[in-house]
Amino acid sequence: MPSLDPQEIRFDGIRIRIDSDNSYEDLIAALHAEVGERPESITELPTAFFDDWGSFSTEITRHLGSSEFMLMHLIDHGEWLQTAGINRKALRVILGNPLISLTMLRHDLTAGLFAPAELLLLEEDNDRSSVTYIKPSSLMVIEDNPPLQAAAQALDEKLAALTARLAASTSSTLESA
Repeated sequence: MPSLDPQEIRFDGIRIRIDSDNSYEDLIAALHAEVGERPESITELPTAFFDDWGSFSTEITRHLGSSEFMLMHLIDHGEWLQTAGINRKALRVILGNPLISLTMLRHDLTAGLFAPAELLLLEEDNDRSSVTYIKPSSLMVIEDNPPLQAAAQALDEKLAALTARLAASTSSTLESA
């Protein structure tokens, strides 16, 4: 009979913050240029795409942005924070790539607690912005699992490259894209 006592496993997440000279609006525009403007839910795809891996993979690839991530969900904290007198823009972004997630989930299904990845885009003082996220491998790999570590580190690199591009983008760069 299984134990009903919860098992605690401690681990340390690594938070990454990138400050940007770009406005919050430019940061959002850069995000949309990289991952699309409309959130996509893989669970809401037509059931025909779940019949075989080829159909699923093809359909997912069609929804990926240039960053190889797709926008999955947005939570506009700035909207509801105004009710409490906090007048600052804050957007939680859930983005991912199910084809990348699969490489990690094959090695440990509990990696699904942290896939897809999340970003927090903030408006900062003086018309600046920032991007904050938790390094995926620091959340997913809490026991010795070299294949999971390799897959999660590949995700770390893709997410770091994406956030660096977001923070570095300027409105003139976006207009020429």
